[in-house]
Amino acid sequence: MTSALLSLAAVLTASALAAPAAGAAPRNDRPAPASGVPAGWERVGADDLAHLDGAVGSGARADETTNLALKSVRNGKFAATEINYAAPNTGVLRARSPYPTGAWEGFAFEWDEATQTFALKSLANNRYVAVEKNFTGNAQNALRARSTTAGGWERFELYQNEELNLYALRSTLNNLFVAMENSYTGPLQYTLRARSAEVTGSWEQFDPYSIDG
Repeated sequence: MTSALLSLAAVLTASALAAPAAGAAPRNDRPAPASGVPAGWERVGADDLAHLDGAVGSGARADETTNLALKSVRNGKFAATEINYAAPNTGVLRARSPYPTGAWEGFAFEWDEATQTFALKSLANNRYVAVEKNFTGNAQNALRARSTTAGGWERFELYQNEELNLYALRSTLNNLFVAMENSYTGPLQYTLRARSAEVTGSWEQFDPYSIDG
């Protein structure tokens, strides 16, 4: 993985400069909005991520994968897959890395055209990220890279706030947004959990960066 990073927000902001003038027909190629989405947040699909690879207009398919690192706005750190954690927390995602130094911080965003959702596969262990709905206590709804296939537990919607140039993830399993637990202590500090009904602030906001897998 190279050290060269490109902020998804910066890329899409630059592409917006070439957007149609006011009064042009609105875009209709994005997934339909879901209920309960806060004002200012718009659901995005695979074609939006294609800008990262310079693939727009080059025949790229909508189901191609984009490799990203996720930087938490709350603490300014990148999410990593804790593959060395003991069970049951093996593979839990935590925003604890100052830089994306390797596969630990890399995730393949795989688009599924049928469900109009993304699955996230960790580059650290080649496992899909699941929402642990059946966990209890502070670990309930934690994100863990532990699945060999992508089903209902592993599906996410991606939202963009164009004004903020930031992104949010919502689990389709429980319809809750992913938050970073900055106030936790111990080994689960900075854990990513699908537990917020709305995007209330920096807890649920992320800045994705393009990386080479």
